[in-house]
Amino acid sequence: MRIDFLRFRPLFALTLAFAALAQPALAGVGQPSPWQMGLQVPVTEVAHYIGQFHNGLLWLISGIVLFVLALLVYVMVRFNEKANPTPSKTTHNTMIEVIWTVVPVLILIVIAVPSFRLLKLQLVPPQADLVIKATGHAWYWSYEYPGNEGEAFSFDANMVPDDQLQPGQPRLLATDNEVVVPVNKNILVQVTAADVIHSFAVPSFGIKIDAVPGRLNETWFRAEREGVYYGQCSELCGQNHAFMPIAIRVVSEEEYSAWLAEARQKFAATGRPVTVASRVPAAE
Repeated sequence: MRIDFLRFRPLFALTLAFAALAQPALAGVGQPSPWQMGLQVPVTEVAHYIGQFHNGLLWLISGIVLFVLALLVYVMVRFNEKANPTPSKTTHNTMIEVIWTVVPVLILIVIAVPSFRLLKLQLVPPQADLVIKATGHAWYWSYEYPGNEGEAFSFDANMVPDDQLQPGQPRLLATDNEVVVPVNKNILVQVTAADVIHSFAVPSFGIKIDAVPGRLNETWFRAEREGVYYGQCSELCGQNHAFMPIAIRVVSEEEYSAWLAEARQKFAATGRPVTVASRVPAAE
């Protein structure tokens, strides 16, 4: 029986429309955008790889879904009671069973190759130019910068309340103290927690790692462009989970040096011990 695919044109048009809307053009740089459907614009090697992997899987999954839909439509049209009054009593088909076993295995093998490459890129950090320790608290983040004797410092970063937001600061994402790092440098972030499990995540950097009390996890990024990039705790950590944002400002080396000198004076009086692990090279 011949299938008239023209009747399914509205469905195909709707599918293409959703695919067009899902493109990353609607995504923001460093923060979410209204009506965003794609990933945030990547600014690190890891984030670029994640975006490419995601887009490849999206096309693969869409193809599989459309293929299964076509099979279902064909079966409903070809083998309904009216078109096929005498049903077949076939129970096995060796060739079909081999195909539907081997093809998914091959698809998984193809997916595994870029997946393992991405895991290696995420979990094997390069030589660090700067090490920062991030500690999750209920409900804010604190950061520690290493240095020579008398140069190490630490500070807390709390969310800016709505009534204190300055022009350009996004609601629920801006913090009173920002993490500042130089552009095009390997930044190693040591992550832990002081109370419950938190999670350190910055979408534009492609990083997300749990902050576990008593453990020291590591992640890294190398920002390719200057700007302010926001993230949040992505682990349900308690009552104010939604109010412990992450704000990282990426600046030039000259601006970073100036900020570093100012920060050492500003935060020197905190008295908090800096405990960045010594097995990782400290910043110059």
